[in-house]
Amino acid sequence: MDKSLHYLLMATHSLFQKKVFSGLSDLGPGQPKILDYLGLHDGSVQRRIAQGCQIDPATLTGLLTRMEEKQLIERRTEGGDRRSFHVYLTPLGWKKQREVMEVFQKCEEEICGGLSIPQTEALKETLTALCRNMTDLEVLQ
Repeated sequence: MDKSLHYLLMATHSLFQKKVFSGLSDLGPGQPKILDYLGLHDGSVQRRIAQGCQIDPATLTGLLTRMEEKQLIERRTEGGDRRSFHVYLTPLGWKKQREVMEVFQKCEEEICGGLSIPQTEALKETLTALCRNMTDLEVLQ
């Protein structure tokens, strides 16, 4: 196995995605992280969701349209400002968001099962530092 950082990061992401989607077969790529984000920031404008989820705004528009068709979210204008929509989870969206969180929790427990609590915390700190080096952490969740 290649032990270069770029390979390990890509492999870890890919394996985690496969594990998540095996538990959430009815959602498409990108949708779990949007549900996760909206669970913490319901009513966000699309620009903030794109930043927080690290999704291209044009890609996000298509994802939100599909999620709206599934009745997971609704987009509303607020205060008469028709230039930006606020995105809210519907009751079905909140139900699916809780399912996503359960799958995320189960995956985290499985993949960190062989690590001690200090190792898990060190891993989180290291990944946070890597994110900090690549972007402004204020735009992430």
